[in-house]
Parts: sequence; C-alpha cells; structure tokens
Amino acid sequence: MQKSARWLHLLAALVAWAALTLQLVVLVQRFDADGQSVAAALWRFFGFFTILTNLFVAIVASTAALRPCHALAAPRCRLAALAAILLVGIVYSLALRHVWNPQGAQAVADHGLHDATPLLFLLAWLAAPHGGLGWRDWLWTLAFPLAYLAYALMRGAYDGWYAYYFLDPVTQGWGAFALSVATIIAGFLLIAGLLLGLDRWLADKGLH
Repeated sequence: MQKSARWLHLLAALVAWAALTLQLVVLVQRFDADGQSVAAALWRFFGFFTILTNLFVAIVASTAALRPCHALAAPRCRLAALAAILLVGIVYSLALRHVWNPQGAQAVADHGLHDATPLLFLLAWLAAPHGGLGWRDWLWTLAFPLAYLAYALMRGAYDGWYAYYFLDPVTQGWGAFALSVATIIAGFLLIAGLLLGLDRWLADKGLH
C-alpha cells in the first residue's frame, strides 16, 4: 500500500478514535447527570450501529496504516467497513439529522462519527490499491449489517430499547420494520456494488 494511502488511513483512524472517545465521554456524563452508572452508559454506547461501524472503521483503518499486510487490512475488510460507514452517513443525513439538533461536544462527536470519518475513510480507500475485489465480496459485505440487525433485535427484546426508531418493531410494527430492513439492505448492496464497480474501473484505468 502506498505511503499516501497509509497516511490517509491513519488520519481516518485518528478521527474515528477521537470521535468515539468524545461520544463516550459525552454519554457517560449524561448518564452520570441522570444518576446512572458508567456500565449503563457503556451498554447504551455499544447499542448504536454508528458506534460499532466507526469502531470497525477505526480498527480496519489503524491496521491498514500500521500493518497493511494484515487480514484486517485486506480489500474485502476495507470494502465492508467502507460500505458500512457510508451507509451510516447516508442514513443519518436522510432519516436522523432532521430529528435533533446536537450542541457543543455532542455536535462535534456527531460530525466526526457521521461526516468526517465516512469522508476520510472513502478518501483512504480511493488512494489504496484496487483490483483485489470480486463479486463474491459484494454479498460478504452484508455480514456486518445483518449481524447488527440480529444484535439490535436481541437487545431490544432484552431491555425494550432500540437505538433507531425505524428498527423498532414494537412501535413501528413488523411490516414497517421489515420495510426498513429491506430498504437498508438494498441501500447497502447498492453502495457495495457501486464501490465494487469503482474498484474495477480504477484498476482497469491503472490509477492505483
């Protein structure tokens, strides 16, 4: 992997880790103000797809920057992480950005998690070598979001809390929930498919 791509991956990793840390601090402070424990804050923290995806990106980007030959820095892992973080940014902009107005440190964390990390990781991916992906990798990228959906449903069944209103079958109804899941999966496959096509185009052009 070229030095420029490794530096971009390092920058993406640093921003992701910083945003995750800031978000955790904000959440712990909020829970503490409500008389709730750090453990409760951590349980809530790890309930969000945004958090888990940024963590995925932070780990993959760190590995690509520091140990580019490691399996976590392989084209398939970077594709899965990129498709997931782009989905985070798109869904947040379309379905969530308008429903609340974060201020102060929460706003900084939000922009880091939903805007800066997706953009920086996309730039890092574009700068990295291309041509190492096949269409089999397209379906493999679904493993992460499908695992989260199962995890979110189990968490919700356990404590009645759902991170996202459109993934709450109790209040939305199972029909609306199924439509939300189908839309997200379709969007994810579209993003991953476009990235695969772009990967092949960049490889054919010999740009990377």
